[in-house]
Amino acid sequence: MAEIERRKMERFSLEVPAMLSIADKSGQPMAFEVMTDNICAGGAFFITNAYMSVGTDVKMDLILSLKANNNIEEKKTRIDITGRVIRTDERGVAVCFDKKYNISPLNG
Repeated sequence: MAEIERRKMERFSLEVPAMLSIADKSGQPMAFEVMTDNICAGGAFFITNAYMSVGTDVKMDLILSLKANNNIEEKKTRIDITGRVIRTDERGVAVCFDKKYNISPLNG
């Protein structure tokens, strides 16, 4: 039987380095370096061994490397965004993005 596609936005297979931050049960911050497996305007799937239950609030820093035309210098940009875990499986977590985000150059 064919699987029915329920996504509303086009999803892209794209590996983007990211830092996920959550609060543990005692409220202490925990951070994990991860990679996206796929991403769209509304969310992403992050590959991680860290356990996060559905409904967990997540802060994400996505790092994009940009190279314009034949420019030798690579520029990095950070996208700070928040979201919530909507699905988990043995490979990682799917996070739905909130609508608020910040894009800034990464000094380095």
